[in-house]
Amino acid sequence: VVAHQLGRFGRPKRSDDDVDGDAEPTGAEPQRPTTSGISPLIEYLDDPSPDTSLVLVWSPPSSPGVPRGPVPRQLSDAVKRAGGTVSDHGAPTGKMAAKWIDERLATSSIRLEPAAKRLLSDNLGEDVNRLAGVLTVLEAIFGDGAAALSPDDLRPFLGDAGGVPPWDLTDAIDKGRVADAVGYLRRMLLGGGRHPLQVMASLTTHYGRMLRLDGAGVRSEQDAAVLLGLKGSTFPAKKALAQAGQLGSERIARAVQLLAAADADLRGRTGVPSEQVMEVLVARLAALSGRAPVSRRR
Repeated sequence: VVAHQLGRFGRPKRSDDDVDGDAEPTGAEPQRPTTSGISPLIEYLDDPSPDTSLVLVWSPPSSPGVPRGPVPRQLSDAVKRAGGTVSDHGAPTGKMAAKWIDERLATSSIRLEPAAKRLLSDNLGEDVNRLAGVLTVLEAIFGDGAAALSPDDLRPFLGDAGGVPPWDLTDAIDKGRVADAVGYLRRMLLGGGRHPLQVMASLTTHYGRMLRLDGAGVRSEQDAAVLLGLKGSTFPAKKALAQAGQLGSERIARAVQLLAAADADLRGRTGVPSEQVMEVLVARLAALSGRAPVSRRR
């Protein structure tokens, strides 16, 4: 018996950090998953059927962009008590993904120029599982002993760009990089398979933090984290505090107005396609960040 996508029954509890997708440069500790949905399975493993070989696959529903939380300790302990084993076969994410890609390239007969390697990593995005298929095609076409491939050699075999994490989008918006922000949005919607309302939720959380900090008299990231109700890492609070100071009250208010109008449009107010609504929204938000700073209201 093989049970797939068990992650749907024990997803990590969502927090503001999860919605916005802010990540520390060094990577944050994973959220603890809930176990209420898998209690019957844990009970079964206390006295499993001797006639059944059971394979449990802890993965999220087959939807790109859905994070895979860690296996709950109660479940892994129950599997070990029943005489089973626990192993990790999932592709890593974040900064660990780059190391994982390097390790796979090191075992391949294909060699890539540094620029081609960067192109490959950027194109894969969050969908690093595509790497095996790309390498298989390249090995079949170029064979052993081929010279290091350039970006031009590689580009025809990459296909559509994979999804990117939400913080790539919000970072581009905060830095006023309009073209990059729209490009990341498209990758989230197409390559990452995210619904426009999911992206809207991330942006609403991102600017909602700035709105709460604006005029609150908060100066340190620790105090900002307390005000925002963030637990664990204070890095998201640090980002929100810095960007709130950069934008100022008037532009934060304008951003909230843009978000409210786009949300109404996504729900059918104007009939404009949702992808177009989001592209216009993201471009306008990034343009706001790209303007000269204004004084902040005290």
